[in-house]
Amino acid sequence: MAFELPALPYQHNALAARGMSQQTLELHHDKHHQAYVTALNGFVEKNEALQGKSLEDIVKFAHGKADLAPVFNNAGQHYNHILFWQSLSPTGGTIPTSLESKITQDFGSVETFKEQFKTAATTQFGSGWAWLVLGTDGKLKVTKTPNGSNPLAEDAGKPLLGLDVWEHSYYVDFQNRRPDYVTNFLDKLANYEFADAQFKSA
Repeated sequence: MAFELPALPYQHNALAARGMSQQTLELHHDKHHQAYVTALNGFVEKNEALQGKSLEDIVKFAHGKADLAPVFNNAGQHYNHILFWQSLSPTGGTIPTSLESKITQDFGSVETFKEQFKTAATTQFGSGWAWLVLGTDGKLKVTKTPNGSNPLAEDAGKPLLGLDVWEHSYYVDFQNRRPDYVTNFLDKLANYEFADAQFKSA
């Protein structure tokens, strides 16, 4: 069964007032994400070892295998973007009390968490992702991954929030100002309700 591009959980113009334009979402979701899905399906069709596997299984199976690098890149990006769209919200930026308590417990304060997340996102050289994850030790952590990699592939914990820091995710709205894009995400777009649900279901 072929992988499909998931519909956005909001309209293309729903985030414009909070710093992510309709043009960005149309390009990023309808073009970039679709291209990863199309490429992944092409690889699966030609490789019996991939057929019948879930997206998560393909990500883990292909990780670290040089001959499957193109498979991993596209599967990883499909997986990452599914989480990314859920990490954004037209009513983002407000942290539920239960998650705020956990963040304060593990980072010391919400401000410290945001500082660590911004550092991870802005110091990822080139393309990549920044993540809030629930580690195997039960503690929240901030991590970053290059290109199409993710916490699933690297056994870094369960992702609660993911931020795309590839240039195509912010260049229309923020040009080269990645730090401003990250701050805007944390304060206005981040779907902490989704992160809280991910945490509670762990």
